[in-house]
Amino acid sequence: MTLAAAQFLTHDELALIRKRSDLRGIWCVAHAWLVIFGCMAALVYFPNPAVWAVGIVLVGARQLGLAILMHDAAHGVLTNNRRLNEFLGQYVCAWPMITDLYNYRTYHLQHHRNTQQKNDPDLVLSAPFPITRTSLRRKIIRDLTGQTTFKQRVAQFRNGFTSKSGHFVDGLMKGFSRLGGAIAVNLGLFAALAAIGQWHIFFALWVVPFFVWFPMITRIRNIAEHAVVPDNDDPFRNARTTRANRLWRAAVAPYWVNYHVEHHLLMFVPCYNLPAFHRVLLAKGFGPRMELQPDYVTVLKMATSKAESAANNNDAAVDAGDSGNNHGAGIAFNITPRAKK
Repeated sequence: MTLAAAQFLTHDELALIRKRSDLRGIWCVAHAWLVIFGCMAALVYFPNPAVWAVGIVLVGARQLGLAILMHDAAHGVLTNNRRLNEFLGQYVCAWPMITDLYNYRTYHLQHHRNTQQKNDPDLVLSAPFPITRTSLRRKIIRDLTGQTTFKQRVAQFRNGFTSKSGHFVDGLMKGFSRLGGAIAVNLGLFAALAAIGQWHIFFALWVVPFFVWFPMITRIRNIAEHAVVPDNDDPFRNARTTRANRLWRAAVAPYWVNYHVEHHLLMFVPCYNLPAFHRVLLAKGFGPRMELQPDYVTVLKMATSKAESAANNNDAAVDAGDSGNNHGAGIAFNITPRAKK
């Protein structure tokens, strides 16, 4: 079931919330990188475990932020200028996160056309819930110990550099055509840090957050968006908006990603306009109809409401195999470039 914007917004309201801004889009991307480089600088000048730990959290959240901004670019709404939207989405957001804007766009739009339906490519992310607390605990341990990301990247690079012919050179050509840009950007970041004598910062506050904090908060984000929603057929209730305070926005839910009902109602609304859209919906009386939760802790309790005694072999199998690819790992958007047939 889909709704036309005219069913719940006036022409003026719609014009306001769908307005795109080059400056705001640029600022969002710049903000993500400023936080990342700021954390790196802080560790250089104050090299101690506490600064490193805070940096892992903040950088990992901004890495998710880059993926979120790539997501906006995939919808063509990060900026008003189309070329700028594509440039920022691919080169500044997607490639650093080892993914591809254009492959993601094709895949992700299928999710919007078929949200929570049997042909939704992301249904596998939400369908297993609720699960037990023990199951979620195992998943989070795998995230925080780097196992989830390691298995994803190994699968991504093996698939990327393996050709149908089986020839080594063909595999190299295929791999670099698909992953060359992402590899180049990450090598460029390493080279820039090495040039100022801080090569180790690349590993301490780029690789480590990517392997540790990023997968865990992406899992939490995905659970919050579609797991255990009350009605798979109602666009106001087949996604969830979760309220987030400043701390949660800094560490877990950057760039208004928590407004997911609003995003699914009108996917052409830029992320920086989602709070305004939310306020309009509440003012017009749609709040009781929407799936709203007060915080992420509440959502995680809902998602882990399955009794331990009710766990079965199927749940254990899903739990054991969920870190082999982005879908099973709970990645809300598949950041691995799709295989080309």
